[in-house]
Amino acid sequence: MKSKENSGLLIAVVGCDGSGKSTLTADLIKQYGHSRAVRTVYLGLGSGAIGNRIAQLPVIGKYLENHLANKAKKTRTRGERIPGFGTALVAYLFSQLRLHRFKRMLALRASGLSILADRYPQVEVPGFYDGPLLSAARAAGPVVRWLAQRERQLYDWMASHPPDLVIRLVVDFPTAFARKPDHDPDLLQQKIAATGQIHFAHARLVEIDAGQPYDQVRRQALAAIAKVEAETGRKFAR
Repeated sequence: MKSKENSGLLIAVVGCDGSGKSTLTADLIKQYGHSRAVRTVYLGLGSGAIGNRIAQLPVIGKYLENHLANKAKKTRTRGERIPGFGTALVAYLFSQLRLHRFKRMLALRASGLSILADRYPQVEVPGFYDGPLLSAARAAGPVVRWLAQRERQLYDWMASHPPDLVIRLVVDFPTAFARKPDHDPDLLQQKIAATGQIHFAHARLVEIDAGQPYDQVRRQALAAIAKVEAETGRKFAR
C-alpha cells in the first residue's frame, strides 16, 4: 500500500440535514469530476431512502415506516433501551455496509486517487450523525451487547483514518427546517447541536456558514481545498 504522502487527498463534506451537503458535494463533483484522479464516495447509511420506499408500500407502508422509525429513535436516544435483537442486528448490518464502502474508499485512495466523501464516520457522537448506532441507548442482553461492542470497534477503526480536510457546514434550525420540512424537528435540532462537537480525530477542518448565499459557501469551500493543497504539496485534482 502506498504511503499517505503518495495517496490521494481525502476531503469530506459534513453537516446536518438541510445544511446543503448534497448541493455542495454535487457542485464540487462538477468542479473536479473531469479529473480521472478524483472519485466520490457516499459514506452515509442510506436508511432515509429505504424508509421512504417502505412508506410507499400499499396499505401497511406508512404504519411499518412509523414502527421502524420509533425503534430507530429509541436506539439513538441515551437512557433508552435498544428495542431487541432484531433492531440491533439491522443496525449492525447497516454499519457493516458503511464499513464496506469505507474500505473500498481507502483502497481507491491508496491507489493514488483523491476522494470526495459525502459524510464521514465518527465516534464522538453516538446514535446518529454517522456515529456508532448501538453506542447511545442501553444494550440489554449479552448478544446485543456483543453486537454493540463489535460495532464500536468498526467505528473506532474507521475514525482512526481521518480525512485530510473536513468541510463542515453549519446552519441554524429555522434555515435547516425550511429546507427539510419533512424531517423530525427534534432530531434536526439534536444534529445541529452536535455539529460543533465532532472533530473527526482533530482532522484539518474548515467551518462554513451554510446560511449565507450559496456562492459564498462554494467560494469558501474551494479556497479551503486550495489551501490544503498548498499546505500538503498534493493536488486534489490532477
